[in-house]
Amino acid sequence: MRTLKIEKLKISPIMRTDEFDYTLPQELIAQEPVEPRDHARLMVVRRDTGEIAHYHFYDLPSLLQPGDVLVGNDTRVIPARIFARKPTGGRVEILLLVRKDATTWEALVRGHRIRPGTLLHLEQDPDIVAEVVAITPSGGRLLRFNRALNGVLQQIGHVPLPPYIRKPLHDPERYQTVYAREEGSAAAPTAGLHFTPRLLADLKQRGIEFYFVTLHVGLDTFRPITEAHVEEHRIHTEWAELDVETAIALNRAKEEGRRVVAVGTTSVRVLETATHPEHVHGEDARVGWPADVPEDARRGPLVPFRGWTDLYIMPGFDFRAVDALITNFHLPRSTLLVLVAAFMGKDLMMRAYEEAIRLRYRFYSFGDAMLIL
Repeated sequence: MRTLKIEKLKISPIMRTDEFDYTLPQELIAQEPVEPRDHARLMVVRRDTGEIAHYHFYDLPSLLQPGDVLVGNDTRVIPARIFARKPTGGRVEILLLVRKDATTWEALVRGHRIRPGTLLHLEQDPDIVAEVVAITPSGGRLLRFNRALNGVLQQIGHVPLPPYIRKPLHDPERYQTVYAREEGSAAAPTAGLHFTPRLLADLKQRGIEFYFVTLHVGLDTFRPITEAHVEEHRIHTEWAELDVETAIALNRAKEEGRRVVAVGTTSVRVLETATHPEHVHGEDARVGWPADVPEDARRGPLVPFRGWTDLYIMPGFDFRAVDALITNFHLPRSTLLVLVAAFMGKDLMMRAYEEAIRLRYRFYSFGDAMLIL
């Protein structure tokens, strides 16, 4: 975790967090996904004119242009919600966030007096024991298990729905995108939940390409900005990757004047990290072009990488990769809302949110979507 260097990204020096607040009627928080997936509503906002129009997600192929390139996040949500018992018998809820090594995880732990040294026996398999090693700066816990959880989570874990969704999800696959494949996320990249295999086929037939990046969603999805000013927030790192082949394809699209359309804020974070590679960290991080990639294939703003990104996007950010954005409607005072404000302008964003509330759009993870052009 690193503190953002505001002067480096030319950010406005003072932004009050309450400028990114709004009041949402509770009944507009979607408790279950729309069926079929692509029948969610879609608000289309044009940044150049401020025009707002209304469609459904299945209209997407007609709203994009042949040659556009969509970029989705192929992360897969792991069954990261597990339950344990303290030596006193008290029940503890654990949400695994980031695997540090084979047996060590950063986690959110809900329970009383979860101090370093406490041993937690998993309810589903008491032979699996987690020791609380430390309290993290954000108030989470570092847990060391007595065995690796690979292969075990599928039997003992539950898909971790956000806390504002109180209705049980009967089919856990509805909290996965249809293209999810890289396991490791604590939450779904929700803008991608609206795609169906048929819609992907329709996009391809229209001449719209689809590529994938990976970002494993971590702690900041669950953490609002509590500081008085947006710049004071310490954003957490998330593991991300843009491979060589995708970087070449996206740079080619940029060179040819074709639009790169990010599917979700997580895809934005990967793509823009690839244009600001100084924000990639980690002992095993890899940044840059392999030696066998010809010089003419390296042209463009994006550089392939894999590692932990600490990029914090807020108004004033220099977008170099993303030309358009598909996103859901986000929580007040969240880093995701701040990112969207950076892309479309805060005033236009707040006007779009007011319109969405007036027209009874569905909000948050299982809610409706917005296409920002």
